[in-house]
Amino acid sequence: MLYPELFKQLEAVRWNMDTDIPWDQFQPDLLTEEQAQTIKMNAITEWAALPATEMFLRDNRDDSDFSAFMSVWFFEEQKHSLVLMEYLRRFRPDLVPTEQELHEVRFEFDPAPALETLMLHFCGEVRLNHWYRRAAEWHTEPVIRKIYETLARDEARHGGAYLRYMKRALNKFGDEARAAFAKVGVLMASARRTAQALHPTNLHVNEKLFPRDTVQSRLPDPGWLEAWLDKQIQFDAVWESKVGDRILHNLSLLLERSFASVQELNRYRKEVTQAVAAAAAQRASGGSGAQTA
Repeated sequence: MLYPELFKQLEAVRWNMDTDIPWDQFQPDLLTEEQAQTIKMNAITEWAALPATEMFLRDNRDDSDFSAFMSVWFFEEQKHSLVLMEYLRRFRPDLVPTEQELHEVRFEFDPAPALETLMLHFCGEVRLNHWYRRAAEWHTEPVIRKIYETLARDEARHGGAYLRYMKRALNKFGDEARAAFAKVGVLMASARRTAQALHPTNLHVNEKLFPRDTVQSRLPDPGWLEAWLDKQIQFDAVWESKVGDRILHNLSLLLERSFASVQELNRYRKEVTQAVAAAAAQRASGGSGAQTA
């Protein structure tokens, strides 16, 4: 099991909201209205770890190890929402999200393949690490800068934990896992070619609720994310390249094959997908032959 070791590792570096955040260093003249509004939107977005955890537990009922790890991931992600709300409570109480605003992002996600979802959330952690690092640079008030730096490190550690479960999946499922990871990797490392930000909170996850079936669509300001990325923290092509490169680097190590570009990863995806299809056809052929005999 990975859970006991991951619990110990994450417990050892866990930060304390009271003592590790320099609340006494707050400088009110360095917090703009625009910046304060983005903190509220991020606090609500982080609350979406709640429905994501419910999804993970539902879709991984046969995996108690991973489900147990969710107790750590869920705690730390909800803590992200809490520390952002605490910042607002102390310094901009008029912007603290209401319980109803938080509850709006708790809705059911449609079932999805567990391996693809695992890879999707690994990529999401990589992307969020970079978003928060850029947010820390954009903000001018020192306490919120420290908070975003802290959250960024958490997201990086969560990505590392997901990577451990991805490596375990390779040993257990072989080419099926390779095909799933490559498929999602091609999508998530190609964000420069898409019209919207590729992150789990910005993807459609409930067909019956469309178009209000993304976390971002259920925020008080549904268009906030795109404005935050493009106009405020200016998450430009250089930063986007860092995300894509990080995804490709980790997949290169995980799959033991070098991917210098999305195109190379896509060629690998086609190869391994064909191998999975051929193996399935062979099993089907063998099954029908046995029944005929």
